[in-house]
Amino acid sequence: MIARYSSLASLLLTISLTCGISLADDADFKVGFAQKDITPQVATPMWGYGARRDMLSQGTLDPLMAKAIVVEADSVRLAIVGMDTGRAPTTAMMEQIRKTIREKANIEHLLIVGSHTHHGPVFELTDREGFGKGKFDAAIAYLKNLPEMLSSTILEAATTLQPARMGVSAADVPYNRNRHSKRKPPARDPQLGVVRFDDLNGNPLVVLVNFAAHPVMTDNKELKFSADYPGFMMNHVQQELGAPCVFIQGAAGDMSVNAINVSGPKAFGEQLGNDVLNLAKATETASPRRPSIQGRVDRFHFTTRIDLNNPSVMLAFSQAFFPELIRNFAEEYKDGMHPEICTVLINRELAIVGGSGEFFSNHAVRLRDRAYVKHTLFFGYCNGYMNYFPTIEAVSEGGYGADAPVSPAQIGAGEEMMNRALINIYTMLGKMAEGKPD
Repeated sequence: MIARYSSLASLLLTISLTCGISLADDADFKVGFAQKDITPQVATPMWGYGARRDMLSQGTLDPLMAKAIVVEADSVRLAIVGMDTGRAPTTAMMEQIRKTIREKANIEHLLIVGSHTHHGPVFELTDREGFGKGKFDAAIAYLKNLPEMLSSTILEAATTLQPARMGVSAADVPYNRNRHSKRKPPARDPQLGVVRFDDLNGNPLVVLVNFAAHPVMTDNKELKFSADYPGFMMNHVQQELGAPCVFIQGAAGDMSVNAINVSGPKAFGEQLGNDVLNLAKATETASPRRPSIQGRVDRFHFTTRIDLNNPSVMLAFSQAFFPELIRNFAEEYKDGMHPEICTVLINRELAIVGGSGEFFSNHAVRLRDRAYVKHTLFFGYCNGYMNYFPTIEAVSEGGYGADAPVSPAQIGAGEEMMNRALINIYTMLGKMAEGKPD
């Protein structure tokens, strides 16, 4: 077991800091922030545990928030949204949100990430007989309104844009473990990443936190909404730092929480938050020398390892979850799977890759190792949800997260998407032309 960092000094041993003298006009790089409570005010099926089937929510333990950061660099805009939900919005919702923010605020690039709390609402129900209509009408009404809630939060953040400085830091921490592999040592992504945005006087505007671990610390029998440990972490950081905090889940497909001498989501969230605070306070921010935002969205077509046209398969899934959910699931995958990878490069120093599913940790670790850029962050559960993407070697081990029922994409899909993201990074850096070495 990795020993817990006991002091700021030990954390600094593994920190990498953004530095550089401001050579650009301060107005060329701006940041804005807004947030909205998106907790359903109606009873709705809850996302995350099949054993709940279609049991309805029974209130709220703590609110579910959507937090939006809008970054503008040389007139190009990017929105990053962290949601206290099990997954990101559906493909149809994403199309609606993208259209709205592009038309109303000229925001070209978008990353919406679900924290993967297992105490949020189901997103997959639709307004059709047998797919939710007539049985879950209140939930469907909430889902119809969700894209507007998210769009309005992003648009509000765009109205608060102000000249800003940015810094990025990262440290390895011991707060997650591999819940899948029996290999020794098991794969793990120990990186805790922090992006700090300040005003021009060095006062923090907002802090983004990137970490990989399943938020499943709240009792699975509890039928109330909760952000789980990320919510407590964000509240703790905001209280201590005096600036809002946005949690972005990483490649947590095989990552569970590793709580050290604490128990429960609040204690663990604050434990993680203390390391976030150490990193954030140590991060040096600067106005970027070459402010820029570049981005690309790639959509893939993969075959599936399950036959959703088989009535026996559909019956088994319906019994494991509930029929209306599975009908929507089956329709989305009827002609194969179409996940997306979003690759963004900020100031040519920070690469962000977002994938629409539960990627295993080694995908993120290997991406960072292969991306010759100053900082690389991986966002899981981003811009949609296409179940698990295990590594090839994880599939060879089998088990939950790697077997076909919850990992239906063809073997090697995750690796193919990571390769495309890597090519995108080097292409945007000017190291390749159309994916080919110069």
